Amino acid sequence: MSNSIYDFRASRLNGEEEQLEVYRGKVLLIVNTASECGFTPQYAGLETLYRNLGVRGLVVLGFPCNQFGAQEPGDAAAIGQFCQANFGVSFPMFAKIDVNGDNAHPLYNYLKHEAAGLLGTEAIKWNFTKFLVDRNGQVVERYAPATKPEELTPAIEALL
Repeated sequence: MSNSIYDFRASRLNGEEEQLEVYRGKVLLIVNTASECGFTPQYAGLETLYRNLGVRGLVVLGFPCNQFGAQEPGDAAAIGQFCQANFGVSFPMFAKIDVNGDNAHPLYNYLKHEAAGLLGTEAIKWNFTKFLVDRNGQVVERYAPATKPEELTPAIEALL
């Protein structure tokens, strides 16, 4: 098992591989997203957090996932267009991944192990599950999909 978030890499929406090491020293909010979910309007709140707290060191990382109700059917271009057109998303968005199961992205296996959900379960339950990571790459907290991004402001500010 890895020691920190920085041991992982992921593909951006444009297909470029990115080592998460580039975010060393930042506070990260990592979210599995979807374009056709009841929680999709949270993109607006995530973007607000990124714009307001980014100058202090917050980076939101979005990971589209189609494992919950097939609510992210589009390809990378469609996802990028949707996020930009509807929510003005400027935070880093990554290529569509699985967060559960045999093909789960290694980053998500790590996140789930470091911050289990209710009753110690590791599986992601739905879109817009959020993981807060400190400046040292350690997972601090896991938040349920229903938790609105703005509700995370105090916890994020405590790490900034």
